[in-house]
Amino acid sequence: MAIDKEISEKRKRQCSKLVEISKEIVREALEKFKPEELGITWTGGKDSTLTLWIIRQVCQEKEIPLPKTMIIGEGDEFEEIEEFVERIKKEWNVPLEVCRNEDVLKAANYTLNAVVKVKELSERNRAELQRIGFDDDEFPFEAESYAGNHLMKTVVFNQFLERNKIKGIFQGLRWDEHPARFDDPYFEFKASGNLVPEHTRIRPILHFTEKDLWDTYASLKIPYCRLYERGYRSLGAKTTSQISMEGVPAWKQDIENTEERAGRRQDKEKAMERMRKLGYM
Repeated sequence: MAIDKEISEKRKRQCSKLVEISKEIVREALEKFKPEELGITWTGGKDSTLTLWIIRQVCQEKEIPLPKTMIIGEGDEFEEIEEFVERIKKEWNVPLEVCRNEDVLKAANYTLNAVVKVKELSERNRAELQRIGFDDDEFPFEAESYAGNHLMKTVVFNQFLERNKIKGIFQGLRWDEHPARFDDPYFEFKASGNLVPEHTRIRPILHFTEKDLWDTYASLKIPYCRLYERGYRSLGAKTTSQISMEGVPAWKQDIENTEERAGRRQDKEKAMERMRKLGYM
């Protein structure tokens, strides 16, 4: 599946230059860390898939396998993303680990909006709730709430680092995606702390704009999830992500003058800076 969009030769060269900058970041990471010390975060969305594609290009040129890759099963996934991830996993030989907070899912009986009683959670999850200042006795299970987001994503992320002894983790983040990411560096060291392992976050595609990204997908024929054809521009949990323009592919929308994440849950968007201080990606 390739994007139906004409890309000029000049624009193709520009996109190739952006990719080369990203490849240099990946090469630098491979100099700083052993391949087995590196990991990749993947969601099946456009940013993390471009990041994975770029890392794969560098690994192929160096004739080394892809680093361990994680995807978070938050309990509220798009079937289309799951299908896309499964296909790319096989085509690209991705060493994928599906990471879930089974303790929380079990407490919620694997049901969205079910009540989760804090006393029924593991000691680790109760400690994590204390760390974010949550002191209620219960909360509804939803992956994009403040408590749910922390337990289902940040905690699972840190456990992946611990379990695999990861020292450097690749993330598909961009400067223009959200104000909380405007000042992110390509390499960011995170010291160890309470329930947080020491690690370095590596962000190879920070310099891409949304338009750059889609032009690169079109130019290099990179595969993508078909949800973007339906009008989604940013994908999160299934029940809280909204189509930006019904039936208008993401790359044909006014992406330079409208907000990319307007279709995401807005209380989470407003709390992004606070969540990132606690380790959210």
